[in-house]
Amino acid sequence: MAISSFLSFFFLLICLKLSHTQSVPAAYMFGDSLIDVGNNNYFTTIIKANFPYNGHDYPGGKPTGRFSNGKNTADFLAEKLGIPTPPPYLASKNSQFPQGVSFASGGAGIFNGTNDDLLSKAIHLSQQVQFFSIVQQNLVKQLELDGAMKQLSKSIFVVVIGSNDMINYFKSDSKLPKTKTPQQFVDEMVSTLQGQLKHLHGLGARKFVITAIGSVGCIPLLRYQSANKSNECFQQANFWANKYNQQLQSMLQDLKADQLKDINYSLMDTYNLLFDVIQNPATYGFSEVKAACCGLGRLRATVPCTPVALFCINRSSHVFWDRYHPTEAANRIIINTTFDGTNKYVLPLNVKQLIAL
Repeated sequence: MAISSFLSFFFLLICLKLSHTQSVPAAYMFGDSLIDVGNNNYFTTIIKANFPYNGHDYPGGKPTGRFSNGKNTADFLAEKLGIPTPPPYLASKNSQFPQGVSFASGGAGIFNGTNDDLLSKAIHLSQQVQFFSIVQQNLVKQLELDGAMKQLSKSIFVVVIGSNDMINYFKSDSKLPKTKTPQQFVDEMVSTLQGQLKHLHGLGARKFVITAIGSVGCIPLLRYQSANKSNECFQQANFWANKYNQQLQSMLQDLKADQLKDINYSLMDTYNLLFDVIQNPATYGFSEVKAACCGLGRLRATVPCTPVALFCINRSSHVFWDRYHPTEAANRIIINTTFDGTNKYVLPLNVKQLIAL
């Protein structure tokens, strides 16, 4: 009798733990290399991370397609949500994806034309949303319409996009400034993203986690391309990234107030968070904020992270892994700070509050 009671109590504890840790039924992830978990491995493009030294600190020590020395924000967010990291859609298109899937693609942008040349291919945001529509249709077949809509309404839709559009505009060889002013470019970014969010809402999305663009002017590549070789942040790129973020915040507020009253969202202010890390690195445990860990040349940004590059011994001391992307250590800070933090870096709700609705 005592053994039976103990087993029943033990089973109850396990159930309570599972119900506590798995806080959402599924997560669907859209975006670029900041959360790509391997989609780019499955089509022809030079934008890949399936080679050393990527993945050096990932479990198993092998490259997976993540643009990081280890885990990225998709991994850390999934851990917080209590679910496995959503797998890349292109790895198994016919799967049911019971706990979500990632459509994110390295190099992707809000615009279809961002990284869409002969060599630098990416799955742009509109195509990612189209892929989700296929997943949604399969979910409806499986659960019927009411069941599918109920599950999707409780799921989390993560959107990490816009950095590549902004970086490409301000690259030293960019032709975009000849066709559009920065303000026109930002306006089109925001309006195009709004259209895709509406599309996702029409397919059942109700809870969004959306990231602002980080302080991209401080990535090693744009520091390296500074006109006077000062290695300082490219202020113009930061100005317009911040301008985009302000308009993104206003757009989301207007969407909820007027058109999509049943949505809720967490907007991660990765711009100011990353800038604070760069300005106060010791507070966050970093000592190197300018140079990449992996690469070659000045700031290790002349040549990308490849098997012939050099990489630092203490990755956790660097904010940037390569000339574009944060290290695993920086990715962990981004999620830890915004998951259940104050409205200093996430608003109007943090992610923990969002999933509790």
